[in-house]
Amino acid sequence: MQRIRKGDEVVVIAGRDKGKRGTVVERVDATHVRVEGVNVVKKHVRPNPMKGTNGGISEQTMPIDQSNVMVYNPATGKGERVGIEVVDGRKRRVFKRSGQPVGAAS
Repeated sequence: MQRIRKGDEVVVIAGRDKGKRGTVVERVDATHVRVEGVNVVKKHVRPNPMKGTNGGISEQTMPIDQSNVMVYNPATGKGERVGIEVVDGRKRRVFKRSGQPVGAAS
């Protein structure tokens, strides 16, 4: 079970964008996630008339390693570690400090 999923609100804990908050847009692979507004780079794009794209400089959101983000806990206002708990034969994600389920309305 993945501790960080698409749609989770996360806080960056390391790197150039440390302290920024954003929503996970997608999981790129087993260890990388793409977070909205984090790790934005400028790419030079060549024009391609066959695809109908214009040339110039575009901003793209690049993947970031999942070890550099923590799931944001709205109850405490901080990023927290996430564990997995089995309840009635089903797995669910919970915050390690409080034991509250991740994504539950506080």
